Amino acid sequence: MSEVSFVTVTALTKYIKRKFDVDPHLDDIWIKGELSNVKIHSRGHIYFTLKDDNARIQAIMFARQNQNLGFTPEDGMKVLVRGGISVYEPSGHYQLYAKEMQPDGIGALYLAYEELKKKLSKEGLFDEQYKKPIPAFPSIIGVVTSPTGAAVRDVITTIKRRYPLVKVIVLPTLVQGDNASRSIVKSIEEANRKQLCDLLIIGRGGGSIEELWAFNEEIVARAIFSSDIPIISAVGHETDFTISDLTADLRAATPTGAAELAVPNILDLMERLKVFEARMTNMMQQTFKKQQERLNTLQSSYAFRYPKRLYAQKEQEFDITFGHFQRQLALTLDRKNQKLNEQTYKLEMLHPQEQLRQARKRHHEQTNRLKRNMNVELKQIHSQFQTILGKLNALSPLEVMNRGYSLTYKENGLIKSIEQVQENDDILVKLKDGTLTCSVRQKRGENNG
Repeated sequence: MSEVSFVTVTALTKYIKRKFDVDPHLDDIWIKGELSNVKIHSRGHIYFTLKDDNARIQAIMFARQNQNLGFTPEDGMKVLVRGGISVYEPSGHYQLYAKEMQPDGIGALYLAYEELKKKLSKEGLFDEQYKKPIPAFPSIIGVVTSPTGAAVRDVITTIKRRYPLVKVIVLPTLVQGDNASRSIVKSIEEANRKQLCDLLIIGRGGGSIEELWAFNEEIVARAIFSSDIPIISAVGHETDFTISDLTADLRAATPTGAAELAVPNILDLMERLKVFEARMTNMMQQTFKKQQERLNTLQSSYAFRYPKRLYAQKEQEFDITFGHFQRQLALTLDRKNQKLNEQTYKLEMLHPQEQLRQARKRHHEQTNRLKRNMNVELKQIHSQFQTILGKLNALSPLEVMNRGYSLTYKENGLIKSIEQVQENDDILVKLKDGTLTCSVRQKRGENNG
């Protein structure tokens, strides 16, 4: 029997949980069903079962997700729930972790709204960086709405009451029904093409999601985003929030609110003008007072009272300053001339002709110096020669002959011993005043002892 490999319940449950967690189809889904076993925990979490005719699934919605729920879930209520599926490990049950919940009354429209909202958000149509500023003091306001609805009357009445200087033009538009979205786009494009106004208000009064759906259409959102004219969106009531509201440059809770955001209150402006007028009057009075005080100070000053003295004093100061200037100018010119002479001298010294003259001068000086040194050296050598010559004369045999001595030679040299000659040899005797040629007749040795 081969070995059987076992796993623990914990390991198996973790494995199954990971399979759920990595499945993209279970990460973010919408589920339609009926609520049962609804329990709201004291900490705000909602535990419930979502079921239909053939199956059920346990679910939980944490407090941080249900804070803006807008209704109280109850048993038997038909709902649409968005969330992710995972496994609760302690019990091994798979369950739904809910993120959003809506009553099933809106059904497919709400799902379409969420899908379009997610798509346009990824494209950046809701980004603040693309929002155009609303003009502070518009001159012409265009209103894109039904000309017979209550919304247009509220907008016009509010604008005229707050800021009667502005001109209001109504662009008759369908705001409900199958052709409403194309009618809204046409009005926005016409206002931009003809430059009819410098601010647009689009919207309508309240209604169901089906009645407001034209403002959730993609073509309307793209027309608002492409508009060069700033747009305020005012659709429905405070709780209604459409794609147009997200795309527009500014969102108003109601059409009346849009009118209030579009124009300033003339009463507030008049009050501000009064404040500005009072502030300007006060500033002018303060400025006039300061200038008057300055004028009085100048009029009572020494310069105005004794202008001739001041002129004489300034003239004297000018003479002193001018004399100082002249001295400084003379010193500066002397320094510049001295520097110019130095530079000229240097330039002349560097001239080839001057270089040649200097070289010749150095050659002449060096030649004379060499001659003097040679003369001195010759004198010293001559003196040394005379001294040596004197010493040689003192030691010379010729000097000895002057005292009566002579030198005897043979053909092969000086005779120093009788052994060098034989009888009858011819010898030469050198005296101080000449030489004698002699013949040896006899030789006789002497004993030194």
